[in-house]
Amino acid sequence: MMIDWSDLRYVLETVRHGGLSGAARALQVNHATVARRIAAAEKACGAVLFDRLPGGYAPTQAGMEAARAAESMEAASAKLDLSIAARDQRLSGPLTVTAPQLIVERVLASILADFHAAHPHIELTLLSSNETLNLSQRQADVAIRISDSPLETLVGSKVSEQRAAVYVSHAYAERLKADPRPPLDWIRFSHWSGPPMDLGLSWPERRIALTVDDMIAAIGAVRAGIGATRMPCFLGETDPALTRLPDVGLFAYPGIWVLTHRDLQRVRRVETFMEFAAARLRQLRQTFLGDPQA
Repeated sequence: MMIDWSDLRYVLETVRHGGLSGAARALQVNHATVARRIAAAEKACGAVLFDRLPGGYAPTQAGMEAARAAESMEAASAKLDLSIAARDQRLSGPLTVTAPQLIVERVLASILADFHAAHPHIELTLLSSNETLNLSQRQADVAIRISDSPLETLVGSKVSEQRAAVYVSHAYAERLKADPRPPLDWIRFSHWSGPPMDLGLSWPERRIALTVDDMIAAIGAVRAGIGATRMPCFLGETDPALTRLPDVGLFAYPGIWVLTHRDLQRVRRVETFMEFAAARLRQLRQTFLGDPQA
């Protein structure tokens, strides 16, 4: 009996994610479905692909070989998909865009709305995620990314440099005015050691007021007046509840890119969206740089 390719996908994802739970999440099915499809693959090839251990599924040698074969088939399928897509010159059909959540909220949503109004026959899908999706696997057609050096397999343009600044709430800023140099309450990220060294001269006394694990939480904490934190200017400048911390300059921050896979760059709807989005994002250069004179 020949193994069904769709069953091999379940084998591959189980190996990739180290067990049924990860595979189920990746494939958006339940555990029972993954286990059933693996059993079907084992029956078809006449070999045990996973040892069922108390700690979960562990791939056998045959399971690893099956996963490698599935990975090669996946790559070939993606290559064919890209090749066929590159011939599509319709200004209609599906278009998937991925971008970080806060870029979507602050600047991209209105751009998408205007693009949809101009091109109603293009069926937009937005993947609002901070994860780096694989464009070669057609997880998305266009990516709006914040990066210093995008992957070489991607093509497009840097639409703007970026800067970051330190922001506080208006109420916290007023408290600082009342006491010229109190200890600065700092909202730190769990992956940062603490306030940037550049604050040393302006705010030599600092204390950690709160540790957070993402930017959305940090913004909420700053709005609540807990303290100060550093964030890209496009977030601070577009939030009426925030103001810059006095006597602190701007910081370097990775730029904004509009990118696609090189095999998709001549697809008409991809090219049209990239030109539209890039032009609109370039108009926001002053906001990205935090400089009204830029």
